[in-house]
Parts: sequence; C-alpha cells; structure tokens
Amino acid sequence: MSSKIRRCAPATLSLFANTSARTPRACIVSQWLRSRGLTTVESTPSQTVPLRKHLKDEAKRKKAEAKGSNINIKAKTNPHSDEWELTVGVEIHAELNTACKLFSAAPATAADINGLPNTRVALFDAAMPGTQPQFQRATLLPALRAAIALGCDVQRKSGWDRKHYSHWDQPNGYQITQYYEPFAKNGNIVLRAEDGVQKTDLSGAQSISIGIKQIQMEQDTAKTTHHAPSSYHVDLNRAGHPLIEIITLPQIHSPQTAAAVVRKIQTLLKSVDACATGMELGGLRADVNVSVRQRGSSGNYSYGGVSGLGQRTEIKNLSSFAAIENAIMAERDRQIGVLEAGGVIEGETRGWTLGASETTRLRGKEGEVDYRYMPDADLPPLVIGCDLVDHLRTTLPELPDATILRVQQDYGLSAKDAKTIAALDDGERLEFMEETVELVLDKADDDQVDKTKVGKLVGNWVLHELGGLLATSNIAWADVTVSETELADIIANLQLKQITSRTAKHLLATLHELPPNEGRPSVEQLIDNGNLRLRPLSEEGYSALAGAIIAENPEMAKAVKEKGHKGKVMWFVGQMVRRGDEGTVEPEKAREVVERLLGS
Repeated sequence: MSSKIRRCAPATLSLFANTSARTPRACIVSQWLRSRGLTTVESTPSQTVPLRKHLKDEAKRKKAEAKGSNINIKAKTNPHSDEWELTVGVEIHAELNTACKLFSAAPATAADINGLPNTRVALFDAAMPGTQPQFQRATLLPALRAAIALGCDVQRKSGWDRKHYSHWDQPNGYQITQYYEPFAKNGNIVLRAEDGVQKTDLSGAQSISIGIKQIQMEQDTAKTTHHAPSSYHVDLNRAGHPLIEIITLPQIHSPQTAAAVVRKIQTLLKSVDACATGMELGGLRADVNVSVRQRGSSGNYSYGGVSGLGQRTEIKNLSSFAAIENAIMAERDRQIGVLEAGGVIEGETRGWTLGASETTRLRGKEGEVDYRYMPDADLPPLVIGCDLVDHLRTTLPELPDATILRVQQDYGLSAKDAKTIAALDDGERLEFMEETVELVLDKADDDQVDKTKVGKLVGNWVLHELGGLLATSNIAWADVTVSETELADIIANLQLKQITSRTAKHLLATLHELPPNEGRPSVEQLIDNGNLRLRPLSEEGYSALAGAIIAENPEMAKAVKEKGHKGKVMWFVGQMVRRGDEGTVEPEKAREVVERLLGS
C-alpha cells in the first residue's frame, strides 16, 4: 500500500457479500477472508436469533437433557465451607457506549454492530496492509465516566500494548490493549445485603468493599458464527469496538457475591451512560478466576497483590449472572475434589456451558510470554487532562446508591422499594413518581403535609397498582397511558376523602384502558359522571350495616370475640365495602365500627 493510504483517515468499507454492490476494496477484504478459509456472513437480520432467546432456549435444552439423564446439578450451598475457602476475582468486559470504534471512524452503535454483517468496517478494522490506528478521542469519555463511578484514580499518562495471538476474530494478529499502563487504577465497589451479597461474606457488617485493580481500554474482536460441520462465518462489524476491561482484586469468597459484583458494576456503568446494554443483550461479559485453599493454611500463589492463595483457573466468557454463579460453584467443587484426592490444580483456562454440571478444560493458562506483550509502536501515549476529569466528575449523573438513599430519605420508601423503582425503566419510573409527588403536594396546598408519607403512598401506587396493571396487560412502561397529573388527581382525591380506595383503583384501571387522545376525560369528570364521589354513611348507617353482617356470620364474629382472631375484622370490613353503595363506605371508618361492635 502507498504512503498516501497510510496518511489517510480510515475509510468506512462495505464488506457485505453482495457481488452486484461490492466495491473493489470490499473484494480485497473478501479475498483476504477466503484465503484463510473464512467467508463473509450472508445472513439477513431476520435470520438473527436474539441473544436473550438463544440463552433461554439453550438453558431449557440443557435442563431437559440433565433431567433426562438424571444429572444432578450441584446445590448452591457449599458443603465444604468449613474446610475450604473459595477466592474469586472477576474480569468484566463492557462495550462502551460510543458512536465510533476505538481506532477507526467506522460507526459502532448497537444498531451498526447488529446490522448487516460486514457493512460497518474501516480499512484498519480489516487489517488492510498499510493502515494504522487512529485513536478516537470520543471513546475516552464513557471510559472515564466508568472509572470515576468506580472510584478509580485516573492516570494522567497511560500507554497501549499489543497482545499477540493468531485467530480469525482478530485480523491484525494482535489486540491493542492497556496491559502495562492502564488509564485507571485502584478503585473499589461497595456492596450491601440488598445488592445480593451472601450474608456470610458480610460477617455482620453493613457492607463490604471489593477492590478494582485496574480498568483498561481495548479493542473488541470480530464475531464468529459456527456453521456445522466445519465452516465459520466472520462478521467484522464488532471488530475494533471500544471495550473497557474492569479487573477486580481476588477478594470475593462466594459465587453469590461474585454475581452481585458484576450486577452492581453493570448498574453503575448504565447509570453513567458508559455502557448502553448489559449482559441480557450481550453488551457485557465476564471471566472469573477461581481458586481454593484449606482454611487456616496459606497458599503459594499471589494475584493482584493478594498473597497466600491457591492455584487459580480462569473460566471465560460468562454471559449471564446465573452462569457466573453456577460456573464458580462447579469449578470450586471440582478443585476441592482434585485436592482431596491428592491431586494438583493446574493453571488453565476452562469453559462453561449453560446447564452443565462441570467446567471443561480449554487450554493451558497463557501468560505474558505467550501473548508477547509489547508497546504499540503506532500509537503515542494517552495523556488525559485533569480539567477533563474534574469536569466529568462534577457533571456525573447521580450514582445508584446515592439515588436509593435519597429516595428512602425524601420519600419514605423502604430500601427494597427504593432500589426497585430506581432500577426500573432506566430511571423513568422514578421520575414519574417524583413528578407525581410534587403535583400531589401542590394540590394539598398545606405546608404541614408530610412529604415522606405522600412519597410512600405515591411510590406504592406507581410500583404496585400501576405496575400491576402494566404487568397484567403486558404493556411496557414506555407505552403507559396514565399521566403524572392523572395519578396525582386520583391520589389527591383519595387523601381528601373525596373517593374511596376501591374507587381510586377503579379510576386508575379505567384511565389505563383509555387511549391517550384529546377527548380523554379528566379524573374529576370520571368521578362526577360516575357519581363516585364519597357520600359517607351516618354513624347509624355504619352501625346498621356492620350489625347486619355480623348477625349473618355468627361463627366469624365468635372467632373475633372469643378467640381473638383480629385478622377476621378486615373480612367484615371488606363485606361492608362490597355491600354498601359505591362511594359510601370508608374502610377506616368501617373498621372502627366493626371493632367497636365486636369488642376487639
């Protein structure tokens, strides 16, 4: 190739196998692939099976096979916990949310990567002779947001290394990474019981901290699809997509906590817009390093500055939280079995298949010598200004832990409900709740109204009442038809005792079914047109209705009077609400009357 090409910015190149539209450069790449026994993928998007469906189908198949052959999947509890200690380190590979690739201007959005095969490829991505990498500065921004969110020290100067291996998913014959001089170091992630940490790992503490050794930027590989018996199709759309690799210290001691670490990191990455998709859509995958040692003894190995560990093995490419837990359990039990039989654990790379009961050996563990790491001569050091880091730190979105704590304190929600509503629908449901709370407070027009009580009430309605309607009708949050104003009107009328709780739920269900058009009635119109406004019974009316129901059910009344079955009081209240005319019976008042008549 001429020096002219070497100086030019990488051009986007169509490699899709269509002879009528193929350009001369596309022919060159296609010939290069064929010379190595490979072919370009010629499938259409309609033939692509979504990853989530593939994982579910594969899990079902493996489960059926295991059941049919009486294979017992090992329990999640560790029968050797008193004798052996498990240690796990995690390496997380996350696709950065960027518009271009790491070292070329080829587009790299999710739509581009998952589009027609080999249509989003620059000359450098395909390793055309004479092309050189050109670092795309925009890819650094989501990587820095991730590092800041994980509490890392951003290095002012970092470097690029070549990790050599020969495989068709890496056309250059090496991967550009930051093995020796990563851009971020020394972070940590804090986990609590509600994050899914195993209780024994907490040891009575409120939280645990897992260290982050480093975060490095690197290229993703091409996508390879196996077509039996011996054909492999290569799609270069993903080749060169920017990744970050997050390497934790070996400070994890249970499969459950390992999965919790990955889940928490995924949540953090999505909250700061560093990673667009998670494990469920293939945007994040994990490798785990597993070792065991007898409790009270000291091993001979050291990883990431943590010494006294057993020989580790690495399990590659785990693509779900369940796979992380199950693979670690299987490898833990395998290693313990080998050691108890007098054997020796070999440092090696192992694989895991969905539904399997054991890990499988893939190859011996590679090291620095095998990969022949060396500085990349085509790339200058990466220098990051302190002003950029400070700007990103001050403009970083609120992190999940801070959001959950704020929701608990400001709106009175439980830790569980706060975490749930903050995590749903990328924060949209929380925004809906907060806007509804403000509208209800405005309608109350009373400075003495307790915001936490209103917040808890609105939170319950958003999570449980409105959420239940969405689940029942199988509607996504993006298609919800009830507005914040309408829900606020319903709750305000309920608080002011203008309607009963039963009526409020009826109004919500009605609005949920109505299309969002200009002729949509308001809450007040629905209340007035349906004659739903509360017309409470007199004291005598309450007593007469309650007395009649008690007289009809003497055994129930006896259970409350003589046996103290307080729960049956609410049964009488329910009967009163059902039997009374719509909008005439308040449950709270009905309960007072029933308790007085039954002497409970």
